[in-house]
Amino acid sequence: MKRNVYIMYIISLLQGMVFYAPIATLYRTTQGLSVFQITLTESLFFILCLLMEIPWGIMADSIGYKKTMIFCCGLYFVSKIVFWQAAGFGWFLIERIMLGIVFAGLSGVDTSILYLSCEGDESQKIFGIYNSLGTVGLLVSAIIYSVYIKDNFKLAGFLTVISYGISMIISFYLVEVKKPQNKCCKRNEFRERFVDYVKESYGEIRRIKNNKRLLYFLIAVAFISETCQVVTVFLNQLKYESCGLSASFIGYVYVIATVVSLCGVFSAFVTKKAGGKKTGKVIFFVAALSCLMLAFTQKAMISIVSILLLQISNSIFQPLQLDLQNRQITTDKHATALSINAMLIDCIAIGINLAFGYLAQISLTTAFLFGAGICFIGLLFFRISYVFNE
Repeated sequence: MKRNVYIMYIISLLQGMVFYAPIATLYRTTQGLSVFQITLTESLFFILCLLMEIPWGIMADSIGYKKTMIFCCGLYFVSKIVFWQAAGFGWFLIERIMLGIVFAGLSGVDTSILYLSCEGDESQKIFGIYNSLGTVGLLVSAIIYSVYIKDNFKLAGFLTVISYGISMIISFYLVEVKKPQNKCCKRNEFRERFVDYVKESYGEIRRIKNNKRLLYFLIAVAFISETCQVVTVFLNQLKYESCGLSASFIGYVYVIATVVSLCGVFSAFVTKKAGGKKTGKVIFFVAALSCLMLAFTQKAMISIVSILLLQISNSIFQPLQLDLQNRQITTDKHATALSINAMLIDCIAIGINLAFGYLAQISLTTAFLFGAGICFIGLLFFRISYVFNE
């Protein structure tokens, strides 16, 4: 089964090689999309992921993990062709719909293949290598973009198609680790598991509704997470362009930001030294301050530093908030509780995403002020949440 592990390593590396990543927003705007349309397609992507998560999980268990992986890698490849040739809102919307199906399908399947293919207690090490190779692929593609591709956006799209095409071909060489079930079992299991999940989910929703402090914490998480996501992934490129940076220089900044994002490994160390409550408060404050600096500066260096601060804040905060979520769960339905928490955060994030897109069309300053505002509000929610109360 080691063969599966090595194949998944290669797939992770290849799917990390998104050559247009440093200029993904600029790529879309040059093909006729507005900022609001970009955030709208992203929100629809999130909605589709939420809707497809449960059906795909049940389907993957029914048809087998290899077939699921091959289908998703194939559709991933097709989505990159669509993105490469897309012109106008409709085609980019189709691309995001495909990605929504792919992400929901791959959710848990890739790690399940790795877990069932490794031996003994190697899984944590294998997961670490698997995730790191995705980042390595992203770094390599960003460097190639900055040095060789530069302003040739279409070439960046084409090279991404090649990378994902190879990953699709390689997926055919996986060995099945999950025996498919017969059709009768598919129908019965799907219905039973869906009904059970709905019942469990309803109970968890009631738990959150009756626990206001937990609700405040999840709102705070959604506010800062989505602010960092939108600003560091979409609005950053528009800000750099307004400061006069070239596409190739934006690529170099993207490389630095990607490396900086790895600082999440120090989250536990920082939290242990400063304390979780203080660390969280500082992160919210730094995020809000960074958005304010972005709103009122036209200097490239200040803008870059602000974006990097947001990247660092988010990288340190995510392991912290995941740890806090897990500590507060008292039910034996641990996975269901985390799933409902994530769905609530994603629902709030969808609204924030659309608000950012709408305000960015008015002006980037307005959008960044909005980001600063919800980070400050998030700080208030974080302070009154129950997670640090003894």
